[in-house]
Amino acid sequence: MLIWLTIGFILIGFCVLISMKKAMENKLAFIKSNAENQNVTKETNSIVRWIVGVFSWGLVSIFLIILTFQDLFG
Repeated sequence: MLIWLTIGFILIGFCVLISMKKAMENKLAFIKSNAENQNVTKETNSIVRWIVGVFSWGLVSIFLIILTFQDLFG
């Protein structure tokens, strides 16, 4: 059961990551082109939240992989 949870979590995470990648690139381009404008905080906050989310997803994925290997070989 744990192995399927791990595989599903990682695959769904990759799908979400890939689907949101282009939108984040567009927001970053908008921020770079309007660097002197002070109204880009919404886009900046969304990019920071996306980075934190991807980092958290990666940590949870690593933790699930470690648990899966401990369960299989421990």
